[in-house]
Amino acid sequence: MRSLFGVLHALGTLLALFALYFLLPIATALIYRESAVSAFVAAGAITAALGIGLRLVTRSYRSELKPRDGYLLITLSWLALAAVATIPLLWTLPNLSFTNAFFETMSGLSTNGATVLTGLDLLPHAVNLWRHALSWLGGMGLIIMGVAILPLLGIGGMQQYRADAPGPTKDARLGARIAHTARLLGLVYLGLTAVCTAALFAAGMSPFDAICHAFSVLSLGGFSTHDASIAYFHSPLIETILIVFMLLAAMNFATHFVALRKGEPGTYGRDPEAKWMLLWIAVSCVGVSIHVYLKGVYPDFITTFRYVSFNLVSMATDCGFVNANYGVWPVFAPMWMLFLSCVCANTGSTGGGIKMFRSLVLIKQSWREMFTLVHPQAVAPLKIAGQVLPNRVVYSVLAFIFMYFMTIVLLTFVLLISGLDLVSAFSAIVACINSAGPGLNVVGPGNTYASLSDFQTWICTLAMLLGRVEIFAFVVLFTPTFWRK
Repeated sequence: MRSLFGVLHALGTLLALFALYFLLPIATALIYRESAVSAFVAAGAITAALGIGLRLVTRSYRSELKPRDGYLLITLSWLALAAVATIPLLWTLPNLSFTNAFFETMSGLSTNGATVLTGLDLLPHAVNLWRHALSWLGGMGLIIMGVAILPLLGIGGMQQYRADAPGPTKDARLGARIAHTARLLGLVYLGLTAVCTAALFAAGMSPFDAICHAFSVLSLGGFSTHDASIAYFHSPLIETILIVFMLLAAMNFATHFVALRKGEPGTYGRDPEAKWMLLWIAVSCVGVSIHVYLKGVYPDFITTFRYVSFNLVSMATDCGFVNANYGVWPVFAPMWMLFLSCVCANTGSTGGGIKMFRSLVLIKQSWREMFTLVHPQAVAPLKIAGQVLPNRVVYSVLAFIFMYFMTIVLLTFVLLISGLDLVSAFSAIVACINSAGPGLNVVGPGNTYASLSDFQTWICTLAMLLGRVEIFAFVVLFTPTFWRK
């Protein structure tokens, strides 16, 4: 019980700090002279009061958290921040239910990009900025969680970032202390956001649109200030800039730091995750473009390649931007894009899904099993980037992948029971658990998630949460072992 109160004390600190984040939409509302300023001031005050109050009530339980406490803190943090973030939305959008408001804020913080809102072009600037700011903050949280916190908790596949475990890049060990690691990665994240903002502004976006879309693309959040998403701009240059930053955001931010610190672009070539992600995406862009062109969707190959490349990169990196309704393309194309969303994003990035590292481990383990069938006495260590992975890492990866697919199957069946059709149910769960945004059919790129019932919306919200906390961090809370002393 003492451990639980210690987690709540840490949560109170997090809420108190999160209250300061409301200053961003407050400043935006003041700049544009919008009445929404009162809603964000009130929301910030309520959040600060909750955080400070929770700290005061639990101040006698302040102590250093154990690794197992991290599971509970991660889950509670995402739920608590999403809950308080709904306050200004409920205040400024009176027709929005709490269910849909919570879905929207969880979508932002989990960097999903799925939305239940329409009329985005007419929303107050402060509300639009708040949605994108939540995505940006969620992306920062994912990087810190993936590279600094989860390794300490032993979540499957993340162990390569521990000081005593091998990984693709030895320099990924950015520091022994979480605060030091978080500061370094935060600087890279902030710097890339600033560069992206400047590039989008130079390409023709307004300053507000450039900031919002830079927030979205670096977090791979996929939110836009326009209902038409990136199609609103009709700009191949903007699409090209976004493709570049989507790929950068889907790479390990520790690799970015090492490349910038040493001034060696070759660092990316030594990162097996980055290499394989780029290869899969490049081959897929060409292959899917040929397929869509031969089906006569667009009049020429150049146009086909433009639309296929942007939407495929967006889906594969789990961003969620769209510049065309790929739901009307031949079914192979969107289904392949949905598959890529499961495997392409790198560990330590803002993307979701299985992650490329786990995909490589699964492939190499499959080959190792076939090799040992033929040579049962042989010693066949599993290597990534020339370094041997301990079997405990391999087993944790396999367990995670099993849980990942079983979660998709289970939640898909739940949506089927609720009355949703198969394609919509399956694609919605895959898109939500991968943080990819749009699915297919009723939740496709030409629609929003607003057509779902409250029950279906909560199931999709759960899928978003599970995807962001790496499934195990949530499921372990419901095991008797976790609550034993």
